[in-house]
Parts: sequence; C-alpha cells; structure tokens
Amino acid sequence: MTSKLDTECNSLGIKVLNFVSSMNNLIAIITAGFYTFAIVTIVLGLLNQTSISSKTVLLSVSLALAGHGLLLSHLIFSGHGQNLSILNVASLISFIISIVMSFGTLKTRLWFLLPLVYGFSVVNLSMAVFLPSTFITHLQNDIKLLMHTFLALSSYSTLTVGALYALQLTWLDCKLKSKKALAINPNTPPLMVVERQLFKIVFIGTVFLTGTLLTGSIFIQDTLVRSTIHKSVLSSIAWVIYSTLLLGHYYKGWRGKKITWFSIVGAMVLTFAYFGSRFVREVILQ
Repeated sequence: MTSKLDTECNSLGIKVLNFVSSMNNLIAIITAGFYTFAIVTIVLGLLNQTSISSKTVLLSVSLALAGHGLLLSHLIFSGHGQNLSILNVASLISFIISIVMSFGTLKTRLWFLLPLVYGFSVVNLSMAVFLPSTFITHLQNDIKLLMHTFLALSSYSTLTVGALYALQLTWLDCKLKSKKALAINPNTPPLMVVERQLFKIVFIGTVFLTGTLLTGSIFIQDTLVRSTIHKSVLSSIAWVIYSTLLLGHYYKGWRGKKITWFSIVGAMVLTFAYFGSRFVREVILQ
C-alpha cells in the first residue's frame, strides 16, 4: 500500500514538473516574441531615419520584462535555495541591463543600443530555459554573501551598461567626423549628453566594484584560494582600469577613443573574472 502511494506521488510530481517546464517554455517563447517585436520596431526606425514609437516599444518591452522576471523567479528560486547557475546569472544580468537601458531611453535616445541589449536578453533567457543547469546556493543563510553577490551583480551590470554607452559614443563620434548629418535623424542622442552619462555610470559602477572587492576580501573566506584567485586578481585589474579612466578624465581631460577602449577592456576583464571562473567550475570541472 505504501509502495503504491509512493509511486502515485512520484508520478504526480513528475507531471507537475513537466507542466511547469512546459509553461516556462511557453512563457519564454512569448517573452522572446515581445523582445523581437521591439527590436524590429527600433531597427526599422533606425534604417528609415523616422521617429520610433516610444510607446509601442516600451509597451512591448514591459511585457517582455514581465515575462523575463517571472521566468527568472522560477529558474532561480526553489525550495532548496537559489539556483545561480552561469546561464541563470547571465539571464539575470541581461534582465537588469534591459531594465536600466529601457528606462534610460526615456531620458536619452539610446535606440542604437537597444536591439543589441534586447537581443542578448533573448539569447540568454532562451539558453537558461532550454538548457537548464544547476548551481545551488543558500544566500538566505549568509547575509554577508548576499551583500557581496548583490554588489558583484550591480557592479558588473552597471559597468556593462557603461561599455554600451562607450560604443554609442564611438559611433556618434565617427558619424560627426565623417560629416554625416546626425541632426536629421530624430533617433540619435547628443554626443555630449551620452559622454556625461557614461562617466556617471562608470563612477557608480566603480563604487559598486570597490564594495565588491572589499566585501570579498573581508567576508568571503576563500577569496585567495586557488579556485578563486584569478577572479580576485582580474576584478582588481578591472578596478585599476576604471579608476585610471576616471582619474584620466577628471584630471587630464581624457575623451574620445581612449575612454571607449578603457570602458570596453574593463568590461571584458570583468566578464572573464566572473563568467570565466564560473565556466571552469560548472562546465569544465563538473
């Protein structure tokens, strides 16, 4: 009798899991559709140099972000802890960046960057849903680790946004130097506005990165063990890069290609610091 009951419970559990998985797949497809619609709307406006309907794009993206957030809650939070696998974290970072860039568009015309941002969200979300992986943590049991993780995600997301701003700054600068009239295109922002916002973002991201390094050295016991030493070293190198960029701008007046390269190289070093170590631990060594 007990064996039969256990079998029925297991069968019911499998059916529930299959149903949840099917619903996640459906939500992922719908979410990707809303992101794609926003991308197509923006690209058509950029190519035709016509005004892009902000309301249409933001409505579509709002629905996409709602679906993205719902899926992340299903993927990350479970009864056993938090599943912070490399694909889930990548999708979470894409989600944060998409929110920041979407709100940023309300103030500055960032249309040139949004197709790239939303495209990465589609790719990362699809991989997290259709290629599930597991890396369980228990942040609720360690406030110090939770603080460190929050600062790390905030610093990486913010400084990645900074790198995107640097790309747009370079594109605008090239257009101006080639004497192509940007004024007739209603979708391009003023170069100086983008530059000012870039340095604000880099400054905020560097503050978060400083907090990440401090909490890592103080709270995390295995900061300097062999498995994480490269993460600490690369993060420190990135901090030096961004600090040099800020000092060079405020005291030496650095502008143009120099700040672009510093921003992009810094973001690449941070990417290797976090995702490189996670890839080795979860894929190669597993």
